[in-house]
Amino acid sequence: MEEFKVEIPEDKPALFKFKQDELPGIVYVNTALSGFEPKQVFAWHLTVYIIFETLVENGMPSKEERKVVDPFGDEIEKNIRGNLGKPNALFLARVTWNGTRELVFRVFDPEVANDYLQNIIASKDYPRELSFRMEEDPDWKETTFFLHE
Repeated sequence: MEEFKVEIPEDKPALFKFKQDELPGIVYVNTALSGFEPKQVFAWHLTVYIIFETLVENGMPSKEERKVVDPFGDEIEKNIRGNLGKPNALFLARVTWNGTRELVFRVFDPEVANDYLQNIIASKDYPRELSFRMEEDPDWKETTFFLHE
């Protein structure tokens, strides 16, 4: 197996807005991952979907809803990332659009992330409905929307 020297960049957040299907969206993206190498170390693209319950106009969450979902998302992020010195995942983005929150990561070991998320789902101990999708993406094609590379 090939070995790589990986330098984990410090998060560099940026915020941008978009419109899709006539609905506004907000993306909080970690721009420090633009140009990240070696990409193949974090070859898996993971998106966790959280479904909002209480919405205001245009599919955006209410303040009360954010008080529930934001800490839940923070906990998921902390556990998916793991040890910040040697993380299992890099945080890429948080997307709020059309009644959903997406948490997007680049993952080193997909089994660790999958097991964690499957345990949450199996326990039914979560404040909002959630699902996830993870796929191998060694060239980071799935990051184009976020990093514009």
